[in-house]
Amino acid sequence: MSKGSASRFAGAENAPRPASPRTDQALSRQVYATLRDQISHFVRKPYEPISEQALAEELGVSRTPVREALARLSELGFVDIVPQSGSRIAPLRLADLEKSQFLREALELALLNRALERGDRGALLMRLRTELAIQQALVEAGDVARFYASDEQFHAAIGEQAGLSTVLPEMARAKTHMDRFRHLMLSGLESLPTILAQHQAIVMAMAADDAPGAVVAMQTHLRRILAFVDKARAAHPDYFEGPREPARTRRREARV
Repeated sequence: MSKGSASRFAGAENAPRPASPRTDQALSRQVYATLRDQISHFVRKPYEPISEQALAEELGVSRTPVREALARLSELGFVDIVPQSGSRIAPLRLADLEKSQFLREALELALLNRALERGDRGALLMRLRTELAIQQALVEAGDVARFYASDEQFHAAIGEQAGLSTVLPEMARAKTHMDRFRHLMLSGLESLPTILAQHQAIVMAMAADDAPGAVVAMQTHLRRILAFVDKARAAHPDYFEGPREPARTRRREARV
């Protein structure tokens, strides 16, 4: 759902009757998912003010699910609550990126090592090579969104080979801020052919039964985002937290 859309969530329109707790929870999840996606893709930009009432009217829901969604986004670090000023989209913070990258790398390398220990990797290599072929076509087409989806499938395949697909949602949460930075960089700073080449290096090492090489290739891939921070800040200085961010800003710590 795009920003400014007058579309309403299912079940919310033409409903003067009070919503049930279950309906409120469902609406809250939908509002949360919509706002999180908009913030991640910079439809709603850093430091942009947020009004509960305006959001409720825009999305066609009551203020309760909006308030609950904003509370979750505050815990995530996507929204700042500023006393006497209201809420706003949180700026990009290097500390968030570093923590997110660290957590993702720890989980990703653990999954990779376990996948490499699980005997026959023929099916995994076939699946990864299929994603590489898809990514090659998407690079040529310049389709960033579908390339990003294939990238997710590439990494998910390794987690599934490790026998720990249940860890994938945890990794998705861990890399939330990394993904936000990544969406910004894929809009013109990062190179899809470079990402593809990194994926190819990972697969080549796995096919050669070179576990240390696969780990190094994965580390190179996951750490590359840190090298683009200065370029991202130079291209979008207004998106980043300033050196003297007001101390009164209150942000809820994310629950682990």
